Amino acid sequence: MNLQYIGLDEINGPLIFLENTANVGYEEMVEIKLQNGQTRFGRVVQIEGSKVAIQVFEGTHDISLKNTFTKFTGHPVEMSLSKEILGRTFNGSGRPIDGLGEVFIDEKRNINGYPLNPVARVYPRNYIQTGVSTIDALTTLIRGQKLPIFSGSGMPHNELAVQIVKQAKIADGDDSKFCIVFAAMGVKNDVAEYFRKSFEEAGVMHKVVMFLNLSNEPIIERTLTPRFALTAAEYLAYVHDMHVLVILTDITAYCEALREFSSSKGEIPGRKGYPGYLYSDLASVYERAGIVNNAKGSVTQIPILTMPNDDITHPVPDLTGYITEGQIVLSRDLNQISVFPPIGVLPSLSRLMKDGIGAGYTRADHGSVANQLFASYAMVQDARSLASVIGEDELSTVDKQYIEFGKLFEKHFIGQGFDVNRSMMDTLDLGWDLLSVLPKDELHRIDQKLADQFYNHERAVERFHLVTKHYVKGLKGDRS
Repeated sequence: MNLQYIGLDEINGPLIFLENTANVGYEEMVEIKLQNGQTRFGRVVQIEGSKVAIQVFEGTHDISLKNTFTKFTGHPVEMSLSKEILGRTFNGSGRPIDGLGEVFIDEKRNINGYPLNPVARVYPRNYIQTGVSTIDALTTLIRGQKLPIFSGSGMPHNELAVQIVKQAKIADGDDSKFCIVFAAMGVKNDVAEYFRKSFEEAGVMHKVVMFLNLSNEPIIERTLTPRFALTAAEYLAYVHDMHVLVILTDITAYCEALREFSSSKGEIPGRKGYPGYLYSDLASVYERAGIVNNAKGSVTQIPILTMPNDDITHPVPDLTGYITEGQIVLSRDLNQISVFPPIGVLPSLSRLMKDGIGAGYTRADHGSVANQLFASYAMVQDARSLASVIGEDELSTVDKQYIEFGKLFEKHFIGQGFDVNRSMMDTLDLGWDLLSVLPKDELHRIDQKLADQFYNHERAVERFHLVTKHYVKGLKGDRS
């Protein structure tokens, strides 16, 4: 029997407090009926004896201490699910906002997920093609991986997210078994409309489940949004055998909502005011990616976060880096010279990449090409540093070639543009053409057989219109 309580003992920010309650569970769903007949929803977030704290999703404005009726439902926060959620748009609390009515329900699931035996996890292999060369070749997104994007204020991470949604696909199998769950937290109305319009114009909305939490909506809803999104992803992956790519933006907005909520509960703050349990809370979100034994589907995550003041040691990117398997870092320097997507190659990595590329997955030369592109671009930075001291005219022939390689690499490989969708083969071929700009004996990370097969300096000169004399001289390895 569900009891209904009349009146409240205290209201504090997004929280209401009740005393003398009985048989109440942590995370239990609550219905709150206001004096004007309006019904709001909440969940139990703290229990001290017979006193409970309830987090109100829609906020506590207009709630009266005397004439409020509170009913505990006896179950946690759940999401209504069926395959009809594909192509639908929901708010941060999992309610449809696209005007198409309620979702036909096959089942309801606890948004906090279910305990997963670590032994049941399968090591991620194979990859998801994003169509973005820098990601596909150098920080390959492996199916079942969690690979965050570290951005900064004013950087085009929203545009990159849209490009990935438009272009992403699984490398093998039926593309109808691939879908995307997109969750935006704390975004402005114009940004939300940009996401919605972009997906519709690209004709990909039928394979997208979208959750939108606006900046003017309650922060409590923001703390629930990623859990609703991941619940939808797990349902599609493990019930309907789909490969699901989950994009969460912006995790920093989520963490700031968590900080505000923690402060309202009177909890002792940790680093920079964030709650001491921020690490475990983020882990409860990120660790819901992966592949499970006997499941044909998978959940892959791309969380996007903005680093305050571009500080990668800030608690949010710092803790995210500990939990996830690599990171894609956007470069402000590249963004300032209009390179899109402005992905910083050297600080970016994918820790699972080595086991999901190569023969049988992408191409046998993929690993070698990626390693050599990294090494050569690192040499570019050294040559640029030297040129800033002694001047570019005083550089050796090979150092000048590295300078030229760096310009071409940033212009043609990193800066592919918003509407260009490259296949993995096109990306690797472009990588070889760029490496062929350099002398063959500078390719120290390439096996001689691969170099003999793919290296073609004449083709590179023709493709990139290289006419400077030092290339002919450089082929002889002259460093004078």
